[in-house]
Amino acid sequence: MTEGKAMIDKLLQTRDLRDEELEALLLTDAYDGELARSADTVRQSVYGKDVYIRGLIEFSNYCKNDCLYCGIRQGNSAVKRYRLSCEQILSCCGEGYGLGFRTFVLQGGEDPYYDDAMMCAIVSRIKAEFSDCAVTLSIGERPRESYQALFDAGADRYLLRHETADREHYRRLHPESMSLDNRKECLWNLKEIGYQVGAGFMVGSPYQTISNIVSDIRFLQALRPDMIGIGPYITHRQTPFRDFPSGSLELTLRILSVIRLMFPYALIPATTALGTIAPGGRELGLARGANVVMPNLSPVGVRKLYELYQDKICTGEEAAECRYCLDRRVTSAGYAIAVHRGDVKREREAVVPV
Repeated sequence: MTEGKAMIDKLLQTRDLRDEELEALLLTDAYDGELARSADTVRQSVYGKDVYIRGLIEFSNYCKNDCLYCGIRQGNSAVKRYRLSCEQILSCCGEGYGLGFRTFVLQGGEDPYYDDAMMCAIVSRIKAEFSDCAVTLSIGERPRESYQALFDAGADRYLLRHETADREHYRRLHPESMSLDNRKECLWNLKEIGYQVGAGFMVGSPYQTISNIVSDIRFLQALRPDMIGIGPYITHRQTPFRDFPSGSLELTLRILSVIRLMFPYALIPATTALGTIAPGGRELGLARGANVVMPNLSPVGVRKLYELYQDKICTGEEAAECRYCLDRRVTSAGYAIAVHRGDVKREREAVVPV
């Protein structure tokens, strides 16, 4: 038995490796085929061939933060800013509902314009009009009482990528006004309140090392999120990191497979960033353990304006086009779109903050 095969078997049996084993597995492509097959087997053992769809509504590209990697950072004066009204958001939900979506993801920059009263009203309206649907929020760091109010209004899930679990690396990606401790505290608060929680990180972000990636995985092991978003870093020409290369497709896919073996029950998206960095990238993600896709329900007129990274795909397609295009892509990859809320299948485990 080769060393790589032995590590993959150990992952299957124990869902863990020593740091040096993880680094060795991530640094070679020699076992990618075996990793992919094992990840797909585990994913199908829990979720079958179902791929859960989420209707993404990017409702504001205003952001108070100045993260060095992000295209909608406050300091980017070239961005044409926009905000969607409650009625516009509900219109997107109505169109999505007719296309079979039963989860709506409201994503935006950290925009103080959408205070708790406004966001709670939006969430309550969606839940009242589409009672069989889940609402996922992805609106950044907020006080615990804000998260509680949104949960009480009906929000079911919350996505908040931790981006990096290493303090030194975090400082190189973010301004002094932001704090890794606060990011982690937000995730623990969300989990304690009762949300289905999503965390995750970029692969290949500036200054990232394999050791940083192992630290990210260790944080995920402690948090045990329901959703884990892993996507390649993609450069944006209007950020301080404009001269850094984008992340590696191959390493991203390798990490996806490892994450699936370590977290069999997690909901893992095949991200738009994967499809942006390589043709067929989302299909490759599905074949390596992912089981969620997030077509865009935002009005076509604003899609190009929500540019976290450059050259994002699907910015010119109507919602129906995105939905049916993904249907074809998912089917061609050997899977099937599941038209329901697509909640996580939980495995009871003790969770201890670190």
